[in-house]
Amino acid sequence: MALKNFVEELTWRGMIHDAMPDTEEHLMEQMRAAYIGFDPTADSLHIGNLVPIMMLAFFQRCGHKPVALVGGATGMIGDPSGKSSERNLLNEETLQHNQECVRKQLSQFLDFSSGEANEAVMVNNYDWMKEFSFLDFIRDVGKHITVNYMMAKDSVKNRITGEETEGMSFTEFTYQLVQGYDFLHLFKHQGCTLQMGGSDQWGNITTGTELIRRIGGGKGYALTCPLITKSDGSKFGKSEGGNVWLDAKRTSPYKFYQYWLNTSDEDAEKYIRIFTFLDKDTIETLVAEHREAPHARSLQKRLAKEVTITVHNEVEYENAVKASEILFGRSTSDDLKSLDEATFLDVFDGVPQAEISEGEIQEGLHIIAALAEKSGFLKSNGEARRALKENSISVNKEKVSDAYTIGKSDLINNKFVLLQRGKKNYFILKLV
Repeated sequence: MALKNFVEELTWRGMIHDAMPDTEEHLMEQMRAAYIGFDPTADSLHIGNLVPIMMLAFFQRCGHKPVALVGGATGMIGDPSGKSSERNLLNEETLQHNQECVRKQLSQFLDFSSGEANEAVMVNNYDWMKEFSFLDFIRDVGKHITVNYMMAKDSVKNRITGEETEGMSFTEFTYQLVQGYDFLHLFKHQGCTLQMGGSDQWGNITTGTELIRRIGGGKGYALTCPLITKSDGSKFGKSEGGNVWLDAKRTSPYKFYQYWLNTSDEDAEKYIRIFTFLDKDTIETLVAEHREAPHARSLQKRLAKEVTITVHNEVEYENAVKASEILFGRSTSDDLKSLDEATFLDVFDGVPQAEISEGEIQEGLHIIAALAEKSGFLKSNGEARRALKENSISVNKEKVSDAYTIGKSDLINNKFVLLQRGKKNYFILKLV
């Protein structure tokens, strides 16, 4: 594969915060290997991890070899960068399970199996740290880096001098040495000459380049990307329910799709460069079209499409679009019944519910009783009759009259019936 200019690629995408001198020239000379570390403290990555994932993916697409490091050893310690407290420490079995889950998710972005010279590699720093005794480590690694050097790092200074923290344990203080040794190990055993990460990792990365210089007798390079925020200043990657995960069991494809669809215009212009593989000309055309007609939200729709297909697949994307149209557009009873239970509950998250028995459904539940007495959706039978006369009541998105009876054929997933008054008032009957 012919080399493409990786630094140039990241620059127009707005993904470079800092880089060591000569990094661009180094990468243009020949195929290089670069690594980024991933925290294995959960069995899924989340969209906050997408920036480093995309960095590795662009690196591979520019002809280079990506190395994804899962921090099995460092995950047992905790990284002080940008944090005010220590994390929970995990056992080896949990970390191994998490590593497998992370590899599966990374394989949506990286090629691990083509046999090409630049196919991706996954490594776990626990493999080379588990046999390293404390005495060996402080003799072979610790003596090469002074405490003054370590104390000068912002990640350490902020933790030690910060007013709202409880200081910093020795365990976390040594984190930069362990991460630095990872870089040295990969330099020696994988020919890895570049480490990348978020801008908060600069101190840890440069400790690695220092160890390569002092112990490895070579030269390592560092490149960081900006920490991504939303235009309103809030943290990227969070929703009202917390993290937006890449695992469909933790965050459904529908909610995942909705996160990107609800992006502001300003953020959509930034995110489509960072989180999709679309080329520069395509993106510039999309941005220009969006600025002409922002109300159409074409940029958000394309962003949501590209990311959902990459993380999940085309079928899940199409299901998410269909589910979105059920709530916001025209849809039929058949469309509703095609949703699986999890997606149905996501689409109508927060909609009030009432329980009905199987006997009531089998006998047939009259619409007036369903609207008033059985659910409390409407205050009285009289209000229910008036709403039906006004033709404003729907069952599963289809208008009904005051003669309608809800039966077994109305059940969605054999469990739910969706009542609706007007365009926006919903109520769910749930079979128990």
